[in-house]
Amino acid sequence: MVFSWQGSPEFRRLLLSLLLLAAWEAGSGQLHYSIPEEAKHGTFVGRIAQDLGLELAELVPRLFRVASRERGDLLEVNLQNGILFVNARIDREELCGRSAECSIHLEVIVDRPLQVFHVEVEVKDINDNPPVFPVEEQKLFVSETRPLDSRFPLEGASDADIGVNSALTYRLNSNDYFVLSVNSKNEENKQVELLLRKSLDREDAPEHKLFLIATDGGKPELTGSVQLLVTVLDVNDNAPTFQQSEYEVRIFENSDKGTRVIRLNATDLDEGTNGAILYSFSNRVAPVVTDQFNIDPNTGEIVIQGNLDFEEESLYKIRIDATDKGHPPMAGHCTVLVKVLDENDNVPEIAITSLSLPVLEDAPPGTVIALISVSDRDSGANGQVSCSLAPPEPFKLVSTFRNYYSLVLDSGLDREATAAYVVVVSARDGGSPPLRASASVSVEVADVNDNAPAFSQAEYTVFVRENNAPGCHLVTVSARDADARENARVSYALVERRVGARALSSYVSVHAQSGRVSALQPLDREELELLRFEVSARDAGAPALGSTATLQVFVVDENDNAPALLAPGAGAAGGARGELVPRAAGAGHVVAKVRAVDADSGYNAWLSYELLAAAGGPFRVGLYTGEVSTTRALDEADAPRQRLLVLVKDHGEPALTATATVLLSLVESGQAPAAASRAAAGAAGGAAALLDVNVYLIVAICAVCSLLVLTLLLYTALRCSAAAAAAAAALAAPGEGACGPAQPVLVSSSAAGSWSSSQQRRQRVCSGEGPPKADLMAFSPGLSPGLNASERNWHPEENSDLTGNVNLWLSPHTNLRKVTTTLIINLSFVARKHEHCDSGSLELKKAVELK
Repeated sequence: MVFSWQGSPEFRRLLLSLLLLAAWEAGSGQLHYSIPEEAKHGTFVGRIAQDLGLELAELVPRLFRVASRERGDLLEVNLQNGILFVNARIDREELCGRSAECSIHLEVIVDRPLQVFHVEVEVKDINDNPPVFPVEEQKLFVSETRPLDSRFPLEGASDADIGVNSALTYRLNSNDYFVLSVNSKNEENKQVELLLRKSLDREDAPEHKLFLIATDGGKPELTGSVQLLVTVLDVNDNAPTFQQSEYEVRIFENSDKGTRVIRLNATDLDEGTNGAILYSFSNRVAPVVTDQFNIDPNTGEIVIQGNLDFEEESLYKIRIDATDKGHPPMAGHCTVLVKVLDENDNVPEIAITSLSLPVLEDAPPGTVIALISVSDRDSGANGQVSCSLAPPEPFKLVSTFRNYYSLVLDSGLDREATAAYVVVVSARDGGSPPLRASASVSVEVADVNDNAPAFSQAEYTVFVRENNAPGCHLVTVSARDADARENARVSYALVERRVGARALSSYVSVHAQSGRVSALQPLDREELELLRFEVSARDAGAPALGSTATLQVFVVDENDNAPALLAPGAGAAGGARGELVPRAAGAGHVVAKVRAVDADSGYNAWLSYELLAAAGGPFRVGLYTGEVSTTRALDEADAPRQRLLVLVKDHGEPALTATATVLLSLVESGQAPAAASRAAAGAAGGAAALLDVNVYLIVAICAVCSLLVLTLLLYTALRCSAAAAAAAAALAAPGEGACGPAQPVLVSSSAAGSWSSSQQRRQRVCSGEGPPKADLMAFSPGLSPGLNASERNWHPEENSDLTGNVNLWLSPHTNLRKVTTTLIINLSFVARKHEHCDSGSLELKKAVELK
């Protein structure tokens, strides 16, 4: 586009100054250009892209666009060179009326990222409107008796331009009777009058034709003219006169109909009908005056008959005629200026554009979400608008230009806490009382993967019986992700590791979608008592987030192992146990001992012994010790060879058994020492093997004794603290106890038989004088509920290696999920006879097992 300079040198200098001013304001954050009105299409306004610091290559990719709340088609931007030019004819009078300032406000918006610039293009007035009179001919009626220097008001011209272009001067064509008088009261009212310089004579000249010419101050000057037709009247000498030639009245807009504006009073020096006055609007008043006001012809009272609106018309100029009833009638004239005062009757208007939704929850503070503009049709303080935001967090309003705001992010977002916001923008003007308006913006928060799946439990504990079926369900783990859609879709997997020589995945599996954990093969408690592993949960986000939970699978024992007899002594044939018994042995003499072990645990490994087909015989077997002893003194009637069958049975359901054969040879007392010496010689070879066993026995005894002493000390400390707490509670609230509903049960620990595991019971200790005590760990044998009363009682003759017992107060709420059993061992067991050391140590090593 080729730009050409037109106009005079003064016009060129003015345009150059305006362009320099626009370039200076562009550096201060707002571009300001100016152009004259009526500029031709394509007229250069400014290099807007360069002044805004934008590259020409960015204009199209960043969606460069220009928006305006006024006539948006008047100006346009060439996207190829970034020049703002005139797109359509700009008529300043049509755009801004007679306003002193006239500007076109443009919003320049570019996206990616979103930026908003404000450009103000001032439209300069040129002298393109000539003065215009309201009528083509003004008629005046002048009595021939009017004295010299009488004044006759004329309707002046108006010019749509402003400033010097609308400054009017008047002149009258040359004549002998009238001269022109111009009295400038103020800018709103310039009084133009004819002044009579020579007495009129209707008979000589009944009519005078004059021309009134108005010239504006523009360059070049423009003129307008109107014909004045002066008719000379006869007879009536005095015209009505007002006290003031101009009255000024101020009244608020929206005043009620019928409200009095002013009451005029004119006087006439004549008498009778020549002095009777009628009031009326001048025939030169605008129609808008007669629509809004009414005058009483007799009283001269002006009242409101329409709806005054400051925003539509703020000043009314009313010409009033006071005419007498003489023949011919004479009239006096005055002007009433009605200034309408603004009231706060317009609520602010809010416009929301360019929404950038939804907003990512990790969007940084300062991200622009929406553009907001506010306006108020009132003026002054009534039109000054302030904006606020509710809720204030996490957004804020940033003022970018007068009555233009940006809704920006003030702090971080969290979609999991709040997925959407309804932001209310409130506008309040400065009136009294103030008027308010509001507009809401729904801001949706888009999800990002910022939450890892969380398991409902950090650790899962599962109990499963051994020999389970392949594929049996162990537990279902569950993890929840607070994110949405793909970011919340959770899948499960095993954290692979080695379990012994095998991989974890050969034991268990987890379903990827449901979290169902299954056993892939039967589990054997004797091989694997506890399987501890981790399950991971990962979401489908990018990048994926995950967490783990620990699973403890306890394998619960089943009675799947029968008792196993220990190897018989040397010289036994066919698995039978041979012993020599002196005939002189008395009642209770131990002649043999059957030893057996069970690979199971708990009740399933608790062994008992009984003698088969021994009714009336001289021998018996200890129920839990396996010791074969005499029931009476032997006599000659007893057979020299005795064959005993000992049944070894565990306490499982169903019970599993084994049978041991004991061969007894009754010998005379002299033969017994020789056999004993042979037995001692055979036992000497096993002394070295028993040495290690005795060392383990002593270590186990010391450990158990230390545990017992520590338990007693803790129990004593808990009892003392409970007594102190009970005393304090008694002072605070006497008569109240802190004991649970269950009564304490006295449990006596008993030791008998052969044990391979122990039962642990954890009880809550409670006293009647104070609050509940801390938990106390107590160990007691888990006797089979199937034992009869005689078997439950203490038998010293069958339990000679255990001489003491310990009594503990336990509550009935015993935790039986983890079964632990032990025996309280009396230290006197070490002092037993040497011939029983072997069996006692081996049994104790098998019996004591702590979990």
